[in-house]
Amino acid sequence: MSAEPPSTSVAVADGQSKGARKPKYSRFSQQELHAWQPILTPSWAISIFTVIGLIFIPVGLASLFASESVVEVPFRYDEECLPPNRKNDAVAYIKDDTANKTCNKKLTVKSKMTAPVYVYYQLDNFYQNHRRYVKSRDDKQLRNKASENDVGTCSPEDYTPNEMGHKPIVPCGLIAWSMFNDTYKLSSNNKELVINKKNIAWKSDQDGKFGSDVYPKNFQAGDMYQLSEQEDLIVWMRTAALPTFRKLYGKIETDIDDNAEVMLVIENNYNTYEFGARKSIVLSTTAWVGGRNHFLGMAYILIGGISLLLAVGFLLLYVMQPR
Repeated sequence: MSAEPPSTSVAVADGQSKGARKPKYSRFSQQELHAWQPILTPSWAISIFTVIGLIFIPVGLASLFASESVVEVPFRYDEECLPPNRKNDAVAYIKDDTANKTCNKKLTVKSKMTAPVYVYYQLDNFYQNHRRYVKSRDDKQLRNKASENDVGTCSPEDYTPNEMGHKPIVPCGLIAWSMFNDTYKLSSNNKELVINKKNIAWKSDQDGKFGSDVYPKNFQAGDMYQLSEQEDLIVWMRTAALPTFRKLYGKIETDIDDNAEVMLVIENNYNTYEFGARKSIVLSTTAWVGGRNHFLGMAYILIGGISLLLAVGFLLLYVMQPR
């Protein structure tokens, strides 16, 4: 009797299994497609840096000129609006509900301000980015009337005191509780400069984060209309990333002539004296780059200048030591 060697059948089976696992041939699977592999030669490097410089520098100069065209009139009033006899006890003064907080000041606008003129309030040394402060709100409560009892993340401003019934506050949290409440009235040439406070908030915030059926409850005194219409609150609730920030108070829809005297009537209610913050009102126009900010233009010019210097350096190196 003779038997076929087992090694032969094993080899055949192994060959069949390898053939079954072999992928179908294609130029893609075998990485045989045409490819572009650029080689960064000195001429290419010099050209790229030159183009970047020639584009960035004009853009930076245009941004700087546009920023310079913005007319801005800032006025710090936290100290100016303290009565002379209360400068040494500013905290007690601002907490005194019986004290007169009305402050009348005069500004001179040296350059013409073309409408719209934006009115901002600016706070310095106010840390809206503090972790506990940022978390002290409840987005569900702001968005939906059915969730007005959701105050779990709003401590310590979640419920009214026990003697007032221990009721949930709407809107709850430190952000809403610390809302800026100074008010401004402006006039020029005995004519009131009406401040329009409509359309000052982000439309996405107004429509998506604040419900039209949610009304303030057990909150500060004032107009009790739905949260989605309280744009000053919506602006305040978008917390700032830096301790010095501006927020839009409103817009003046009329021009302010050059050398015009603007009378300010300020209700100095907001307590910044207790923690050493500063308050200012800012009147500003805008340009295509936004408000006055030289950083964008300087950044473009800096990057463009560095690119041109690199292009010149590579050119000299290529001329003196060619490959």
